[in-house]
Amino acid sequence: MLRSATQTRRPRARAAAIGVLVLALAACGSNLDPAQVARTNGNGQVVADGTAGDAAAGLDGGTVVDPGAGGAPADPAAGAGSDPGTVSDPGAGSGSDAGGAGGGDAPSDAATDPAVKAPSAASCEGLKNQTGITDDTITIGNSSDITGPVPGLFATAQDATQAFTAYFNASVPDGICGRKLKLISYDSRTDAAGDQEQYAKACKEVFAMVGSVSAFDLGGAKTAQDCGLPDLRGGSVTFERNACTTCFGVQAVNTNFFENAVPDFVVKTVGAASAKKAAFFYSDAGAAKQNAEAQVNAMKKRGLDFPVVQGIPTSEFNYSSYVSALKEKDIDVVFFTTAYNLSVRMRQAMQQQGYQPKLYLRDPTDYNPSYVSQGGSAVDGTTVYTNFAPFEENNPEVQLYKTWLGQVKPGTPPLFFGVFAWSAARLFTTLAAKLGGKLTRESLIAETRKVDDWTANGMHAPQPVGSKGTGECWRFIQLSGGAWKPVGGTKYSCTGLSSAR
Repeated sequence: MLRSATQTRRPRARAAAIGVLVLALAACGSNLDPAQVARTNGNGQVVADGTAGDAAAGLDGGTVVDPGAGGAPADPAAGAGSDPGTVSDPGAGSGSDAGGAGGGDAPSDAATDPAVKAPSAASCEGLKNQTGITDDTITIGNSSDITGPVPGLFATAQDATQAFTAYFNASVPDGICGRKLKLISYDSRTDAAGDQEQYAKACKEVFAMVGSVSAFDLGGAKTAQDCGLPDLRGGSVTFERNACTTCFGVQAVNTNFFENAVPDFVVKTVGAASAKKAAFFYSDAGAAKQNAEAQVNAMKKRGLDFPVVQGIPTSEFNYSSYVSALKEKDIDVVFFTTAYNLSVRMRQAMQQQGYQPKLYLRDPTDYNPSYVSQGGSAVDGTTVYTNFAPFEENNPEVQLYKTWLGQVKPGTPPLFFGVFAWSAARLFTTLAAKLGGKLTRESLIAETRKVDDWTANGMHAPQPVGSKGTGECWRFIQLSGGAWKPVGGTKYSCTGLSSAR
C-alpha cells in the first residue's frame, strides 16, 4: 500500500455555497437529509424537541447521560468492541489488499469473530480526574451542523455518535476504567463562528470531541489546537482543520491525491476506448472547481480522458442542454460531483432524452434512500464507489450502527457520514481503553498519531488516520431495480494513489 506519510497538502478554497461545501471532502460529497431538523437552546447545544427520536436518545439540554442504560435492545454482536492493543486494525474484515485487488471474505458471525470481542482495558492505576473525566463518567462532545441554511446538514454524524454512546454504555458494563460515556451535542450552525464558539465551550466541558463534521470546520481548528483538545472527527473538510495538530479525520482525505481504484474500475468496466470519452460535471461553487480539476488530472494518468469538464450552477433547474452535449460528443462515462437531489435532476434529464451512458459514476452521496425514492426508474443503473461496507450486507459493525441508530433515532436511515462518526467513537474507546490509567488529552493525541489502516472492525476501508493521508481503497455498488447490488466483486480495490497536481 502506498503510505501517505510523505504526502503533502495544499490549502482548499473556502466554499461559497452550502450546496457544495461538503465537496471539499474529496470525492465524497454529502449525505443530507433535510428532514433531520433539530432546534437549539440558544447556546449551540441541541435540545429535545418532543419527537420520539429525541426522547429515545435521552437528550437532556444537549447532554446524553448513560443512554441505553436500562431497556437496551438485544445486542446483535454481544460484547462487541475493538481490541485496544490493535491500533492499525489490519485485516479486521476490511477486505484490503496492498497488492491491488482488495481481499477479505464476508465477516463471520459477530458472536464468534475475534475482531469484535470486547476490549480488555489496560491497568487503570493512576487515572486522574481531569477536564471531562470524573469518578463516574468520561464526557465526550460532538459539534456538527444541525441548524443553518440546510437544516440537519450533518445530523447523521451526531446521531451516529449518540448511537455509539448508547451502545457502549449498554454493552460494556465496566465502561472505561469504571466510567460510562457521557455525550454533549453541540450545534456548529453551518458557520465558522459557530464552530469556533462550540469548540471554545467544549475545551472547558469535555475530554475529547468525537465524530464531528462541519462544513465550516476551519472555525474551531485553532481553538481546538490551542487548548489541546483531542478531536477525532468523522472527517475534516477544510485545510485549516486538517492542519490542526490535535484534530484527526477518521475518514482520511488529502486533496493532493486521488484513488486509482476509481479510474481503474472505469477502464475495466467500459474498456479503454470508452474511458477516453468521459464527462465530469460538478456543482459550480466554492472549492468544487478546484477539486474537480484535481480529480480529472489524477484520472487522466490512469487512462481516462474528459472531452467535457463543466460546472453547473446550483440554481440551474434545466439540465437538458448538458445532456444534449453528452449525446453530441458521444460520451460513454459521466461523473457528477454534487448533492444527491441534483444528481436526480441530471438522471431525469437523461431519461427524458433517451440517453443512457455506459457508466454513470457517483461518490457515496447517492447511496441514500432519498435518491432512490425521488429518482425512481430514472436513477436505475447508477454506480457508486464506496469506502465502507454497504448497509445491505451482514457486516457486524454496520449492523451494530444500524441497530443502535434505530434506538436513539427511530426511522432515521444510516448514512455515509454516520458511518465515520460511529467509527470515530469506536476509535476513541479503543484508544482510551488501551491507555487505561495513562489516559490524558496529550496521551490520546499521541496514540491517535500512530493509527494507520483503521477499519473499525471492517466497517470501512483502511484509513491512515494518524498521518492524515488518503485512504486508497474503494468498492462499487450499482442500483438495479431499486436495490443496491455489488458490481465488480465484493472486495475493495486498493491500487494506490495518483497525484492530482
